[in-house]
Amino acid sequence: MPDMPIELIFGNYMAWKYDDSTWIISFMDGTEYIYLLEGDEYALLTDTGYGINNLRAFAEKLTDRKILVANTHYHPDHSAGNGEWEEVMVAEGWMTDAPSVEREGAGPYDLSSYPHPDYKKIIVHDGDVIDLGGRRITIWEAYPAHCNSSLFFIDEDHRLALTGDEFEAAQTMMYDNSCNPDAPYDVRERIDNMKANAARLRCVCDDDWKLLPNHNGTPIAPSYLDEYMELADAIDAGAARIEDRLNHRFVEMDPKAPELCRVRHGHCSIFIKKAEVMKIYGSKAGEAQHG
Repeated sequence: MPDMPIELIFGNYMAWKYDDSTWIISFMDGTEYIYLLEGDEYALLTDTGYGINNLRAFAEKLTDRKILVANTHYHPDHSAGNGEWEEVMVAEGWMTDAPSVEREGAGPYDLSSYPHPDYKKIIVHDGDVIDLGGRRITIWEAYPAHCNSSLFFIDEDHRLALTGDEFEAAQTMMYDNSCNPDAPYDVRERIDNMKANAARLRCVCDDDWKLLPNHNGTPIAPSYLDEYMELADAIDAGAARIEDRLNHRFVEMDPKAPELCRVRHGHCSIFIKKAEVMKIYGSKAGEAQHG
């Protein structure tokens, strides 16, 4: 079978409406999502994908509003297409994750070839509000867990929480993927942050809300947040199931794959370096026994 053209994987966009003013754009063989939230005056596009096949032209066919652009986080499948726009909103932590996007060979694109290779990065912070006109989106900064640059986008009127790659159906990547040798990574802190992020979201997202993640199924139920908190506790108690078989074709392509495992509890799981998770696996159970 001939190799599939990269455009069919990284830039074959399809869109449908979640509601009358919320578009879901899929690509990556249908496993990754970008969201377009329409207000009365503006529309907000969260993420720009790999920058293949002119996402801007595709998005501008979906809405007649001026499009504002933000990144859920600064990874290549979410922000490599930023140069299609004049400016993009990003988290302050984008610089830590920058090598994942900007290093040579990071993806199937040439960043210098975009219309705006020197686009302006607008740093946004926790509590900032994007007013789209009749629709206000509140930005929350995530504690570093999946990465160092994640933002949550909270849409109270529509009862939607855009969670980026921090929370997905089935799994979240929790190993360092910044490609930055100076990036901080402490497995204890990352698991605690995953739990803290889930707890903060759950305080707002009751069962009438929906989570809009960036991969592997959307929308998903807020009860996934409960399960990620339970997973963190199960790791500490030594009760989570550790699987050496990853069962995920894209993750299995990662050069780090031989070092990874899947840690599962209930309906959710994480991918993480096995040597790292074993540093804390069962740690609090041991504290209880000797406390």
